[in-house]
Amino acid sequence: MSQNDAFRALDRQECLRLLAEAPVGRVVYTRQALPAVLPINFCLDTDLSVLLRTSPDSDVIRAIDGVVVAFEADEFDATTQSGWSVVVTGRATLVTDPAEHERLSYSGPTSWMPLRDAVLVRIESGIVTGRELKGTHGAR
Repeated sequence: MSQNDAFRALDRQECLRLLAEAPVGRVVYTRQALPAVLPINFCLDTDLSVLLRTSPDSDVIRAIDGVVVAFEADEFDATTQSGWSVVVTGRATLVTDPAEHERLSYSGPTSWMPLRDAVLVRIESGIVTGRELKGTHGAR
């Protein structure tokens, strides 16, 4: 396998399909002028935006509301040296509409952390990119 065959760009539809299957991703944002990354549970909404559920006391809420952020999820297998990575870039906004918040409270993301009075965040799927790494085990 040549080096050019090892990577394959994924189209938007493939990216969103893979993203929908991942349980955890990372929101990438700026905190006090420095890059920050936070692993978090998520899901995709019907409009294909990324939805996050977090604590109202979370520092990430104040840092990302109304700001363009990146969100990344991936899956890799070290044994086969294969996997994929998807990055969504878009504006993050708090879900403030009561009806939408109610709907997403039932159909939106779950959290592995116990949360009281959870806050929901939507990240628009403005730019969606991805790549697949095909197994190159044994190639040098």
